[in-house]
Amino acid sequence: MSTSGFSLFLAVLHLMGFLFPLRVSAIRKDIGFLEERSCRTTVQGRYLISDDEGNVCDALSLESRTRCCPWKGERFSCHGCNLLSQCCNSYEFCVSCCLNPSRTLLEKVVKVKVAKPDTAGTYKSVFDFCAGRCRHNSESVVHENAYHSEFHHCFSLTSNASGANLTQVETRLLGIDVIVGSQGDSCDAVCKSRGQLCVMNKLSLLNQCDVMKRYMTCKGSCLASAGADQPAEVVEDAPRDLYPGACLYTRTQSMLSCDGSHQQTRRLCPCA
Repeated sequence: MSTSGFSLFLAVLHLMGFLFPLRVSAIRKDIGFLEERSCRTTVQGRYLISDDEGNVCDALSLESRTRCCPWKGERFSCHGCNLLSQCCNSYEFCVSCCLNPSRTLLEKVVKVKVAKPDTAGTYKSVFDFCAGRCRHNSESVVHENAYHSEFHHCFSLTSNASGANLTQVETRLLGIDVIVGSQGDSCDAVCKSRGQLCVMNKLSLLNQCDVMKRYMTCKGSCLASAGADQPAEVVEDAPRDLYPGACLYTRTQSMLSCDGSHQQTRRLCPCA
């Protein structure tokens, strides 16, 4: 190539650099500014704080500019929590545990009312739900003024049976005798003692807090649990960590069983 030809070639390359700059710059997709971290936090504890990212830290280590806990330790920690009942002995760890997306879904909590009146609004975010739900509530007390357990910060969603739905449940239970069994008995045994059979497909109707409270005392407490003996009520002389007097329902419908039993519970049974 001659000197003039090479110069012309360089000129063309130079011109292409001006004509097509976007092709070069478009390859870089990692250029930008990071969003500044900012958190909402709990305010209830004297020593510990939980932020809306699921971290727990002591109040002194909270970052003053971002209001976030430092990125260290375990996110969504369930320290001091009973994952079966979804209750904790610490408010801050209750909030942290509740914020785990695998335990609490936004599409469910935004349908939950902040208070009982029909005019009450619903929670706007998972953090609002967890921070509100983990405070002491009617489900964690006995006779309105005493906790039934040290694990009195609970975030479980109660059953949605109420109002018109209860009427529908009663209609679907026509012809069914709802019986509270003796301690340790299965529903098969409870119904057999009456010359009847347990109606398996009716157990799901009884597996709701409002329904159980019509037949059992529940001591103001109804907790999500997991066991083939549910729906059931824990006997009052049961060990403290089993929540004496509480009603238990299961979120796993496939676990409902006529032959399930537990030595510390009394079952609620559909007999016919």
